[in-house]
Amino acid sequence: MVWIMSIPTEPIGSIPRTRSLRVALDEHAAGRLSAADLTTLQEQATAETLATLEQLGCPVLVDGEQSKPSFVTYPVAGLTNLDPDGAVIPFADGHTRQLPRLASGPFRYRTRAETFVRDARRHTDRPLKQAVIAPSALSLLYPSDPIAGYSREEFLRDLADEAEADIRGCLEAGAHRVQLDFTEGRLSLKLDPSGGLLDDFVALNNTVLERFSEAERDRLGVHTCPGGDHDSTHSLDVDYAGLLPKLFGLAVGNFYVQLAGEPDPERVLRIITDQLRPGIRVFVGVTDPIDPRVETPEEVRDRVLLAARYIPVEQLGTCDDCGFSPFADDTSTSRELSFAKIGARVRGTELASRALGL
Repeated sequence: MVWIMSIPTEPIGSIPRTRSLRVALDEHAAGRLSAADLTTLQEQATAETLATLEQLGCPVLVDGEQSKPSFVTYPVAGLTNLDPDGAVIPFADGHTRQLPRLASGPFRYRTRAETFVRDARRHTDRPLKQAVIAPSALSLLYPSDPIAGYSREEFLRDLADEAEADIRGCLEAGAHRVQLDFTEGRLSLKLDPSGGLLDDFVALNNTVLERFSEAERDRLGVHTCPGGDHDSTHSLDVDYAGLLPKLFGLAVGNFYVQLAGEPDPERVLRIITDQLRPGIRVFVGVTDPIDPRVETPEEVRDRVLLAARYIPVEQLGTCDDCGFSPFADDTSTSRELSFAKIGARVRGTELASRALGL
């Protein structure tokens, strides 16, 4: 069943990989499965994901990042000029994720997200959204000590060019929306409470975004959350008040803001109200991927109606707080639970639209 709604609703990106795909990834890493066989299973998982989202009535689909190793490393996976000992990101439950480190220049993407758009398009004619990693996140790959013969300034110029090409390729491949994942924005205030690092991140991202026309930026968005992984976060304890005013300085037409998992959603909505400007849309999170309980459509409806008290309905949308499995090896949330929450988001948003007389 396809729901027709006045308030738009979109997923964020990742969905837990199918069981067969998780097994295949382990087999491939151990050298017991060919790259071609892995690709076949990734394509099958993508087709299954798209079909399920369509059955749930989602007006905008995603491939669930079934072919990505993670939301952040997909452009650089397989590069030979990386070392594994890069920046470490600690999570509240004690586990960590470690980024690779650029060992030599020049910096180039090995995989562009447009390939995922084109692969998904073979399985559906519905509007497709593609998440890409923000250049600010990849700027963390450059080490603190300069690379001989390849300065940080050269790296940032190359990074901006690569990020532009990544986004532009998705638009040209027909993506309905291209969303920059910017989870490092909130984290930056933990790393540098002065806000200087966040200012650098915003400036770098805008260096790329300002290369696009106004019409193109209407199809671009940015997502912020406190980084969900293994049912934990890296920056939920960082006050949104320090991030949101600078986040809304990014040159995009759409903002996807984690809200359902916030301890005081109404306070966040008041901050958002102060940042609203004409021509943008704010998608508020109405389902929490970390919460194992499935929200009811009525609960989602009430969250949307609360948001509509602060955000004009013509500028309001809904989303999930975060991706459900940003890293391929994260099995803390099942596919079944993820799809149930997505279904509640779609139905609850429709209920809210009706309650508002739309």
